[in-house]
Amino acid sequence: MNKACRTIGLISATLLIASCGIFSDEEDEALLPMELVKIDETVKIKKIWSAKLGKDSKFLLVALRPAGDGSRIYAASRDGTVTAFDPESGKQIWRTKLETELSAGPGVGEGRLAVTARDGFGIVLDAATGAEQWRADIGAESLAIPLIKNGTVIFQTIDNRLDSLSLFDGNLRWSIVQSTPALTMRGSSSPVSVGSTVFAGFDSGRIVAANIDSGVVAWEVLLSPPKGRSDLDRLSDIDGAMAVVGQDLYAGGYQGRMAAFASESGQILWNREVSSYAGVSADWNSVYTTRDNGEIVAMTRTNGNEIWRNDSLLRRDPTLPVPFQSTVVVADFEGYLHFFSAIDGEPVARERAGRDAISSDPFVIANRLYVQSDNGSISAYVVVDDRPSRDAPDVAADES
Repeated sequence: MNKACRTIGLISATLLIASCGIFSDEEDEALLPMELVKIDETVKIKKIWSAKLGKDSKFLLVALRPAGDGSRIYAASRDGTVTAFDPESGKQIWRTKLETELSAGPGVGEGRLAVTARDGFGIVLDAATGAEQWRADIGAESLAIPLIKNGTVIFQTIDNRLDSLSLFDGNLRWSIVQSTPALTMRGSSSPVSVGSTVFAGFDSGRIVAANIDSGVVAWEVLLSPPKGRSDLDRLSDIDGAMAVVGQDLYAGGYQGRMAAFASESGQILWNREVSSYAGVSADWNSVYTTRDNGEIVAMTRTNGNEIWRNDSLLRRDPTLPVPFQSTVVVADFEGYLHFFSAIDGEPVARERAGRDAISSDPFVIANRLYVQSDNGSISAYVVVDDRPSRDAPDVAADES
């Protein structure tokens, strides 16, 4: 979910307070984004290419971020432009103009590409050529990246509905509807899958597991029970990313909990009180999240015990921390990419993709990092190993 609007609200509130002059400088300062300090860069990051996608998406709540299938990188812009790139060089392979504003995607799989339009349509393209295959009315806007699997494309809409459409012709196969609370945040968690099961998080604080082919619900768990008396206090949306490692599912909600689940049964393996807009990412050792105040937290994947936390990005609207080789990378509202050690959370590098905000989560495939800025551009990065090379000893010569 794009967090730029929260940033605007924060800055506006700060300016209003400052103009009223009723608070001390210290209280004003506590509302401002954390200033960046110089760091000792121990990891070298290199931008290998960048490209323009289309018009910017400043201050809009959209869920547009790069995706890949192992041979190409795909990206979509708000103005309806969808582009395929060579991941090595950044060379454009094809570009399609859909003549409609987009709100989420792309999702990639089985030779197809899926995006959603702001006017409530799901659109599927051929991944090889970019040719449009079909578009179907999904009833409402979607801010979730579509999931393609088992000959279906699954869309989750902002009115708490999960629809499965045939990947080949767009016909509806099944639908799951959850109740919508009186007050919710604008956004949606993107569905994920394990085997033949799809998992979706809803504004009600519930996670639903369903069979991809039939739509039959396998289990349903309340991750974040609403608390408090007012509608605002009872917000418990699951709007951030969910993560899958092996057979385990990880999810987090706003004003609620972060938890690990057994994907086959829904059994809660562990849970922690953590409030997050961004959701959860994971590698084989750890799970990572950004708390709603901008603090980065890492926990062990097996039991949820805290490993480290870093508060250097407070109120900078950081994205979800994404594992990237030996680091986790986070983007912020000033276009910076922050790299932290996955082991202890210490900053190891910093790059600036541009002067515009980055609200979509960074995307990693193979040994490359891809970042889509709100100004409608995409950049690719690698970690550079600049250690001096050493000649291998001539063992035979030494023995002689």
